[in-house]
Amino acid sequence: MLKTKFIVFLLFSFSVNCQELYYPGLDWEQREPESLGFSSEKIKEAIQFAVENENSVNRNLKDAIISVFGYEPGFEIKGPTKPRKGPNGLIIKDGYIIGKWGDVSRVDMTFSVTKSYLSTVAGLAYQKGLFNLDEKLKDYIKDGKFSSHHNKEITWHHLLNQSSQWKGNLFGTFDWADRPPRNLTVGELKVQEIPKPGEAYEYNDVRVNLLSFSLLNVLREPLPHILKKELMDPIGASSSWGWYGYEKSKILLNGEMVSSVSGGGHFGGGLFINSLDHARFGLLFLRNGKWKDKLLLSPEWIKLVQQPSENNESYGYMWWLNKGDRKWEGLSENIYYGAGFGGNFIVIIPDHNLVVVARWIDSLKIDHFIRKVVNAHTAR
Repeated sequence: MLKTKFIVFLLFSFSVNCQELYYPGLDWEQREPESLGFSSEKIKEAIQFAVENENSVNRNLKDAIISVFGYEPGFEIKGPTKPRKGPNGLIIKDGYIIGKWGDVSRVDMTFSVTKSYLSTVAGLAYQKGLFNLDEKLKDYIKDGKFSSHHNKEITWHHLLNQSSQWKGNLFGTFDWADRPPRNLTVGELKVQEIPKPGEAYEYNDVRVNLLSFSLLNVLREPLPHILKKELMDPIGASSSWGWYGYEKSKILLNGEMVSSVSGGGHFGGGLFINSLDHARFGLLFLRNGKWKDKLLLSPEWIKLVQQPSENNESYGYMWWLNKGDRKWEGLSENIYYGAGFGGNFIVIIPDHNLVVVARWIDSLKIDHFIRKVVNAHTAR
Protein backbone atom coordinates (compact mmCIF):
# COMPACT_ATOMS: atom_id res chain seq x y z
CA MET A 1 0.00 0.00 0.00
CA LEU A 2 2.82 2.39 0.96
CA LYS A 3 4.64 1.51 -2.28
CA THR A 4 1.52 2.30 -4.31
CA LYS A 5 1.10 5.67 -2.57
CA PHE A 6 4.76 6.49 -3.21
CA ILE A 7 4.42 5.73 -6.91
CA VAL A 8 1.28 7.89 -7.11
CA PHE A 9 3.16 10.71 -5.36
CA LEU A 10 6.05 10.46 -7.82
CA LEU A 11 3.70 10.52 -10.80
CA PHE A 12 1.87 13.52 -9.35
CA SER A 13 5.14 15.35 -8.69
CA PHE A 14 6.35 14.63 -12.23
CA SER A 15 3.06 15.93 -13.64
CA VAL A 16 3.26 19.13 -11.56
CA ASN A 17 6.89 19.70 -12.56
CA CYS A 18 6.02 19.28 -16.25
CA GLN A 19 3.16 21.76 -15.85
CA GLU A 20 5.47 24.26 -14.16
CA LEU A 21 7.93 24.37 -17.06
CA TYR A 22 7.72 27.78 -18.67
CA TYR A 23 7.45 28.16 -22.44
CA PRO A 24 7.27 31.60 -24.05
CA GLY A 25 4.08 32.60 -25.79
CA LEU A 26 3.71 35.60 -28.08
CA ASP A 27 5.50 37.64 -25.43
CA TRP A 28 8.61 36.33 -23.72
CA GLU A 29 8.68 36.81 -19.97
CA GLN A 30 11.80 38.35 -18.45
CA ARG A 31 13.02 37.61 -14.94
CA GLU A 32 15.63 39.19 -12.73
CA PRO A 33 18.69 36.90 -12.68
CA GLU A 34 18.61 36.68 -8.84
CA SER A 35 15.16 35.10 -8.92
CA LEU A 36 16.68 32.16 -10.82
CA GLY A 37 19.95 31.83 -8.96
CA PHE A 38 22.16 34.15 -11.01
CA SER A 39 23.99 37.33 -10.14
CA SER A 40 22.59 40.38 -11.95
CA GLU A 41 25.95 42.11 -11.70
CA LYS A 42 27.81 39.19 -13.28
CA ILE A 43 25.22 38.81 -16.03
CA LYS A 44 25.68 42.52 -16.81
CA GLU A 45 29.44 41.97 -16.93
CA ALA A 46 29.01 39.04 -19.33
CA ILE A 47 26.76 41.11 -21.60
CA GLN A 48 29.22 44.01 -21.55
CA PHE A 49 31.95 41.57 -22.58
CA ALA A 50 29.85 40.39 -25.55
CA VAL A 51 29.16 43.97 -26.65
CA GLU A 52 32.78 45.07 -26.32
CA ASN A 53 34.14 42.04 -28.17
CA GLU A 54 32.35 42.43 -31.47
CA ASN A 55 33.56 40.25 -34.31
CA SER A 56 35.91 42.07 -36.68
CA VAL A 57 34.19 40.74 -39.79
CA ASN A 58 33.15 43.47 -42.24
CA ARG A 59 29.56 44.58 -41.64
CA ASN A 60 29.04 44.41 -45.41
CA LEU A 61 28.76 40.63 -45.33
CA LYS A 62 29.01 40.21 -49.09
CA ASP A 63 32.43 41.84 -48.97
CA ALA A 64 33.30 39.80 -45.88
CA ILE A 65 32.49 36.52 -47.62
CA ILE A 66 34.53 37.45 -50.69
CA SER A 67 37.49 38.53 -48.55
CA VAL A 68 37.64 35.12 -46.86
CA PHE A 69 36.54 32.70 -49.58
CA GLY A 70 37.27 34.64 -52.77
CA TYR A 71 40.54 32.74 -53.30
CA GLU A 72 38.61 29.52 -54.03
CA PRO A 73 38.68 28.40 -57.69
CA GLY A 74 35.65 29.78 -59.53
CA PHE A 75 34.23 31.35 -56.37
CA GLU A 76 31.08 33.42 -56.75
CA ILE A 77 28.27 34.70 -54.54
CA LYS A 78 25.30 32.58 -55.60
CA GLY A 79 22.68 33.43 -53.00
CA PRO A 80 21.37 36.50 -51.19
CA THR A 81 23.41 38.38 -48.60
CA LYS A 82 22.54 41.15 -46.16
CA PRO A 83 24.68 43.70 -44.29
CA ARG A 84 24.78 43.14 -40.55
CA LYS A 85 24.49 45.49 -37.60
CA GLY A 86 26.06 45.28 -34.14
CA PRO A 87 26.19 42.49 -31.56
CA ASN A 88 23.00 41.20 -29.99
CA GLY A 89 21.90 38.18 -28.04
CA LEU A 90 19.94 36.55 -25.25
CA ILE A 91 20.54 34.53 -22.10
CA ILE A 92 17.68 32.15 -21.30
CA LYS A 93 17.40 30.42 -17.90
CA ASP A 94 14.58 27.95 -17.19
CA GLY A 95 12.88 29.35 -20.29
CA TYR A 96 12.92 32.97 -19.04
CA ILE A 97 15.01 35.81 -20.42
CA ILE A 98 17.53 36.90 -17.79
CA GLY A 99 19.72 38.94 -20.12
CA LYS A 100 19.62 40.53 -23.55
CA TRP A 101 21.55 43.07 -25.58
CA GLY A 102 21.27 44.74 -28.96
CA ASP A 103 18.41 44.35 -31.41
CA VAL A 104 17.27 40.76 -30.85
CA SER A 105 14.40 41.18 -33.34
CA ARG A 106 16.69 42.04 -36.25
CA VAL A 107 16.86 39.38 -38.97
CA ASP A 108 20.44 38.61 -39.99
CA MET A 109 22.38 35.98 -41.86
CA THR A 110 23.42 33.19 -39.51
CA PHE A 111 25.86 31.33 -41.78
CA SER A 112 26.71 27.82 -40.54
CA VAL A 113 24.27 27.84 -37.64
CA THR A 114 22.02 26.94 -40.59
CA LYS A 115 23.65 23.50 -40.52
CA SER A 116 22.10 22.79 -37.13
CA TYR A 117 18.68 23.59 -38.60
CA LEU A 118 19.43 21.39 -41.63
CA SER A 119 20.39 18.56 -39.28
CA THR A 120 17.07 19.11 -37.49
CA VAL A 121 15.12 18.72 -40.72
CA ALA A 122 17.04 15.48 -41.24
CA GLY A 123 15.83 14.49 -37.77
CA LEU A 124 12.23 15.19 -38.76
CA ALA A 125 12.67 12.90 -41.78
CA TYR A 126 14.42 10.28 -39.65
CA GLN A 127 11.66 10.14 -37.06
CA LYS A 128 9.16 9.57 -39.87
CA GLY A 129 11.14 6.50 -40.89
CA LEU A 130 12.14 7.94 -44.26
CA PHE A 131 15.74 6.72 -43.95
CA ASN A 132 18.11 4.82 -41.69
CA LEU A 133 21.47 6.31 -40.84
CA ASP A 134 23.53 3.44 -42.22
CA GLU A 135 21.67 3.29 -45.53
CA LYS A 136 23.47 4.40 -48.68
CA LEU A 137 22.38 7.45 -50.62
CA LYS A 138 22.64 5.55 -53.92
CA ASP A 139 19.42 3.79 -52.93
CA TYR A 140 17.61 7.13 -52.57
CA ILE A 141 19.11 9.51 -55.13
CA LYS A 142 19.09 8.06 -58.65
CA ASP A 143 20.38 10.97 -60.73
CA GLY A 144 24.02 9.84 -60.77
CA LYS A 145 25.34 11.86 -57.83
CA PHE A 146 25.97 8.69 -55.86
CA SER A 147 26.62 6.22 -58.65
CA SER A 148 30.42 6.30 -58.91
CA HIS A 149 32.56 3.62 -57.30
CA HIS A 150 33.62 6.15 -54.64
CA ASN A 151 30.30 7.91 -53.98
CA LYS A 152 28.12 4.79 -53.87
CA GLU A 153 29.47 3.97 -50.39
CA ILE A 154 28.23 7.22 -48.82
CA THR A 155 25.59 6.86 -46.09
CA TRP A 156 23.30 9.37 -44.38
CA HIS A 157 25.55 9.11 -41.33
CA HIS A 158 28.52 10.24 -43.42
CA LEU A 159 26.70 13.27 -44.80
CA LEU A 160 25.47 14.31 -41.36
CA ASN A 161 28.88 14.22 -39.67
CA GLN A 162 30.79 15.64 -42.65
CA SER A 163 32.81 12.52 -43.40
CA SER A 164 31.20 11.70 -46.78
CA GLN A 165 34.21 12.72 -48.92
CA TRP A 166 31.75 13.02 -51.83
CA LYS A 167 33.35 13.80 -55.19
CA GLY A 168 31.56 15.82 -57.82
CA ASN A 169 30.02 19.12 -58.89
CA LEU A 170 26.89 20.49 -57.24
CA PHE A 171 25.17 23.62 -58.53
CA GLY A 172 28.30 24.69 -60.38
CA THR A 173 30.88 24.12 -57.63
CA PHE A 174 33.23 21.15 -57.31
CA ASP A 175 33.83 19.56 -53.92
CA TRP A 176 37.56 20.30 -54.16
CA ALA A 177 36.91 24.03 -54.70
CA ASP A 178 35.58 24.50 -51.15
CA ARG A 179 38.35 25.72 -48.80
CA PRO A 180 41.18 24.08 -50.79
CA PRO A 181 44.81 24.29 -49.66
CA ARG A 182 46.27 27.49 -51.09
CA ASN A 183 49.47 25.75 -52.16
CA LEU A 184 47.75 23.47 -54.71
CA THR A 185 46.92 24.34 -58.29
CA VAL A 186 43.52 23.60 -59.83
CA GLY A 187 45.12 20.78 -61.79
CA GLU A 188 46.49 19.26 -58.59
CA LEU A 189 43.18 19.66 -56.79
CA LYS A 190 41.34 17.80 -59.53
CA VAL A 191 43.51 14.69 -59.24
CA GLN A 192 44.35 14.63 -55.54
CA GLU A 193 43.62 11.44 -53.66
CA ILE A 194 40.94 11.74 -51.00
CA PRO A 195 39.91 9.32 -48.23
CA LYS A 196 37.12 6.84 -48.64
CA PRO A 197 33.67 7.81 -47.28
CA GLY A 198 33.66 7.65 -43.51
CA GLU A 199 37.45 7.69 -43.15
CA ALA A 200 38.00 11.41 -42.48
CA TYR A 201 36.16 14.51 -41.36
CA GLU A 202 36.18 17.51 -43.70
CA TYR A 203 34.13 20.67 -43.28
CA ASN A 204 32.74 21.28 -46.75
CA ASP A 205 29.70 23.35 -47.75
CA VAL A 206 29.30 21.68 -51.13
CA ARG A 207 28.74 18.35 -49.37
CA VAL A 208 26.45 19.97 -46.79
CA ASN A 209 24.38 21.34 -49.67
CA LEU A 210 24.29 17.81 -51.03
CA LEU A 211 22.60 16.70 -47.80
CA SER A 212 20.02 19.46 -48.28
CA PHE A 213 19.44 18.35 -51.88
CA SER A 214 19.07 14.71 -50.77
CA LEU A 215 16.56 15.58 -48.04
CA LEU A 216 14.54 17.64 -50.52
CA ASN A 217 14.31 14.61 -52.78
CA VAL A 218 13.27 12.32 -49.92
CA LEU A 219 10.79 14.66 -48.24
CA ARG A 220 9.38 15.86 -51.60
CA GLU A 221 8.62 19.27 -50.10
CA PRO A 222 10.75 22.42 -49.72
CA LEU A 223 12.77 22.19 -46.52
CA PRO A 224 11.72 25.66 -45.26
CA HIS A 225 8.09 24.55 -45.52
CA ILE A 226 8.84 21.44 -43.46
CA LEU A 227 10.76 23.44 -40.85
CA LYS A 228 8.02 26.08 -40.58
CA LYS A 229 5.10 23.66 -40.39
CA GLU A 230 6.57 21.01 -38.12
CA LEU A 231 8.80 23.04 -35.85
CA MET A 232 9.03 26.84 -36.11
CA ASP A 233 5.28 27.55 -36.04
CA PRO A 234 4.63 25.15 -33.14
CA ILE A 235 7.36 26.81 -31.02
CA GLY A 236 5.91 30.25 -31.73
CA ALA A 237 8.69 31.58 -33.94
CA SER A 238 8.07 34.77 -35.90
CA SER A 239 7.28 34.86 -39.60
CA SER A 240 10.32 37.03 -40.31
CA TRP A 241 12.88 34.27 -40.90
CA GLY A 242 13.76 32.91 -44.34
CA TRP A 243 15.90 30.07 -45.68
CA TYR A 244 17.46 30.54 -49.10
CA GLY A 245 19.39 28.70 -51.76
CA TYR A 246 20.80 29.90 -55.07
CA GLU A 247 19.37 30.66 -58.49
CA LYS A 248 21.39 27.68 -59.71
CA SER A 249 20.10 25.35 -56.97
CA LYS A 250 16.51 25.15 -58.20
CA ILE A 251 15.27 21.69 -59.17
CA LEU A 252 12.07 20.32 -60.67
CA LEU A 253 9.95 18.81 -57.91
CA ASN A 254 6.33 17.73 -58.24
CA GLY A 255 6.04 19.73 -61.46
CA GLU A 256 7.44 22.97 -59.96
CA MET A 257 10.85 24.60 -59.72
CA VAL A 258 11.91 24.47 -56.06
CA SER A 259 15.04 25.84 -54.40
CA SER A 260 17.39 23.40 -52.74
CA VAL A 261 18.37 25.61 -49.80
CA SER A 262 21.96 25.96 -48.67
CA GLY A 263 23.39 24.81 -45.35
CA GLY A 264 25.22 28.08 -44.72
CA GLY A 265 26.22 31.43 -46.13
CA HIS A 266 29.54 30.42 -47.69
CA PHE A 267 28.19 31.28 -51.15
CA GLY A 268 25.40 33.50 -49.83
CA GLY A 269 21.98 32.23 -48.84
CA GLY A 270 21.28 30.02 -45.85
CA LEU A 271 19.10 30.94 -42.90
CA PHE A 272 18.27 34.59 -42.18
CA ILE A 273 16.75 34.80 -38.70
CA ASN A 274 16.52 36.86 -35.52
CA SER A 275 17.92 35.98 -32.11
CA LEU A 276 14.53 35.49 -30.47
CA ASP A 277 13.71 32.72 -32.95
CA HIS A 278 17.17 31.20 -32.43
CA ALA A 279 16.47 31.14 -28.70
CA ARG A 280 13.16 29.32 -29.16
CA PHE A 281 14.92 26.76 -31.33
CA GLY A 282 17.61 26.32 -28.66
CA LEU A 283 15.00 25.97 -25.92
CA LEU A 284 13.35 23.14 -27.86
CA PHE A 285 16.65 21.25 -27.77
CA LEU A 286 17.18 22.05 -24.10
CA ARG A 287 13.71 20.60 -23.43
CA ASN A 288 14.62 17.42 -25.30
CA GLY A 289 12.34 18.09 -28.27
CA LYS A 290 9.21 18.89 -26.29
CA TRP A 291 7.27 22.15 -26.53
CA LYS A 292 4.50 22.44 -23.96
CA ASP A 293 2.48 19.24 -24.35
CA LYS A 294 3.80 18.28 -27.80
CA LEU A 295 6.85 16.23 -28.69
CA LEU A 296 8.08 17.90 -31.89
CA LEU A 297 11.50 16.32 -32.22
CA SER A 298 12.50 12.85 -31.11
CA PRO A 299 14.71 12.72 -27.97
CA GLU A 300 16.56 9.96 -29.81
CA TRP A 301 17.56 12.46 -32.49
CA ILE A 302 18.69 15.01 -29.92
CA LYS A 303 20.98 12.35 -28.44
CA LEU A 304 22.24 11.37 -31.89
CA VAL A 305 23.30 14.91 -32.82
CA GLN A 306 25.47 14.96 -29.68
CA GLN A 307 27.36 11.76 -30.47
CA PRO A 308 30.98 12.56 -31.36
CA SER A 309 31.96 11.69 -34.91
CA GLU A 310 34.42 8.85 -35.43
CA ASN A 311 36.90 11.26 -37.01
CA ASN A 312 36.26 14.42 -34.96
CA GLU A 313 35.38 14.26 -31.28
CA SER A 314 34.27 17.90 -31.38
CA TYR A 315 31.58 17.38 -34.03
CA GLY A 316 28.24 15.58 -34.03
CA TYR A 317 25.44 15.78 -36.56
CA MET A 318 26.11 19.41 -37.58
CA TRP A 319 26.31 20.57 -33.97
CA TRP A 320 29.64 21.34 -32.31
CA LEU A 321 30.40 19.47 -29.07
CA ASN A 322 32.42 20.72 -26.12
CA LYS A 323 34.90 17.90 -26.43
CA GLY A 324 38.20 17.13 -28.11
CA ASP A 325 40.39 19.79 -29.70
CA ARG A 326 37.69 22.47 -29.51
CA LYS A 327 36.80 21.95 -25.86
CA TRP A 328 36.11 25.14 -23.91
CA GLU A 329 38.23 24.67 -20.82
CA GLY A 330 36.48 24.80 -17.48
CA LEU A 331 33.06 24.16 -19.03
CA SER A 332 30.94 21.02 -19.09
CA GLU A 333 31.35 18.48 -21.89
CA ASN A 334 27.53 18.34 -22.03
CA ILE A 335 27.50 21.71 -23.79
CA TYR A 336 26.78 21.66 -27.53
CA TYR A 337 26.26 24.50 -29.95
CA GLY A 338 25.56 25.74 -33.45
CA ALA A 339 28.25 28.07 -34.78
CA GLY A 340 28.53 30.28 -37.84
CA PHE A 341 30.90 32.68 -39.59
CA GLY A 342 31.13 36.12 -38.05
CA GLY A 343 30.46 34.97 -34.51
CA ASN A 344 26.95 33.50 -34.63
CA PHE A 345 26.13 31.01 -31.86
CA ILE A 346 23.29 29.06 -30.26
CA VAL A 347 24.72 27.42 -27.14
CA ILE A 348 22.85 24.71 -25.21
CA ILE A 349 24.05 24.34 -21.59
CA PRO A 350 22.01 21.48 -20.05
CA ASP A 351 23.84 21.42 -16.69
CA HIS A 352 22.56 24.93 -15.90
CA ASN A 353 19.31 24.80 -17.89
CA LEU A 354 20.57 27.63 -20.09
CA VAL A 355 20.33 28.65 -23.73
CA VAL A 356 22.60 31.44 -24.91
CA VAL A 357 22.32 33.16 -28.29
CA ALA A 358 25.20 35.43 -29.33
CA ARG A 359 25.43 37.26 -32.64
CA TRP A 360 28.54 38.93 -34.06
CA ILE A 361 30.79 38.15 -31.08
CA ASP A 362 34.52 37.56 -31.52
CA SER A 363 34.57 33.81 -32.23
CA LEU A 364 37.87 33.42 -30.40
CA LYS A 365 36.27 34.77 -27.22
CA ILE A 366 32.97 32.86 -27.17
CA ASP A 367 34.35 30.45 -24.55
CA HIS A 368 35.33 33.38 -22.30
CA PHE A 369 31.81 34.78 -22.66
CA ILE A 370 30.12 31.45 -21.87
CA ARG A 371 32.35 31.01 -18.81
CA LYS A 372 31.24 34.44 -17.58
CA VAL A 373 27.57 33.44 -18.00
CA VAL A 374 28.00 30.10 -16.24
CA ASN A 375 30.07 31.67 -13.44
CA ALA A 376 27.22 34.11 -12.80
CA HIS A 377 25.32 31.16 -11.34
CA THR A 378 25.18 31.73 -7.58
CA ALA A 379 22.96 28.78 -6.56
CA ARG A 380 25.56 26.00 -6.77
